[in-house]
Amino acid sequence: MDFSKVIIMTDLDGTLLTDDKKILPQDMEAIKRFRAGGGLFSVATGRGYSMARSVVEKLELDIPAVLFNGAAVFDFKEDRFVWRCEIGTHAMGYIKRLGDEFPHIGIEVLHEHSIYVPYMNRTEREHLALENVTPVECLLWELPRDGWLKVLLADTPENIDVIEKYISDSDMREAQWVRSAPTYYECLPKGVDKSAGFRELIKHLGCGERFSVAAGDYMNDEAMIRAADLGVAVDSAQTEVKTAADLIVCDNNSGAMAEIIGYIERL
Repeated sequence: MDFSKVIIMTDLDGTLLTDDKKILPQDMEAIKRFRAGGGLFSVATGRGYSMARSVVEKLELDIPAVLFNGAAVFDFKEDRFVWRCEIGTHAMGYIKRLGDEFPHIGIEVLHEHSIYVPYMNRTEREHLALENVTPVECLLWELPRDGWLKVLLADTPENIDVIEKYISDSDMREAQWVRSAPTYYECLPKGVDKSAGFRELIKHLGCGERFSVAAGDYMNDEAMIRAADLGVAVDSAQTEVKTAADLIVCDNNSGAMAEIIGYIERL
């Protein structure tokens, strides 16, 4: 297939990035070849601005990226949001209830370029250290009242299982909830997921006629994979994500993006 007729959107953690958060040389080489042939390439990640920036800079993206699990489309070249969707004021009440019910929980609020942490725990500290991000630690009442793009709940997998069930049985329905990793459960604007962000990016670029490819590994990628013309799961993906995909490639430590681009080349 002619690369100039294709747009690729890939998840970062667990898909393009290896387990130690690297981009393999063969994947980078394939991405450069794809883009040189006229292909459009970008990322759709649960990361916010500060956590995504270092990866985006390595990739030298020339089109905007989908951030906050679909709640925003951000142009790093122009340093501006081209689209965004806020959660709403009800989220403050949700995290207060969760903090009261689960005092061990870690909670971060992603707000444009800043990360606020009103509830800190070991899992959250490890998450911030891994991404080399310094948050604004604050009390609940010190949080900004608007501009919330995502809320991330962090705890052990066993505790997140309990929290996920608690939320699914609750009346906290004015938001979109998604499991993005064994240790993370996320609150997004209602109706928002990565497929929504991908649609907004395509609309912004005016490239709706292009053959769309989406790759991922976890439940927060499933909607995007289902919506794409070619949905791809890495071999290390969750079973449900593999079921949703049209194509399964090698795992994220073995050159998945190079395999995807090679497959497109042969179409």
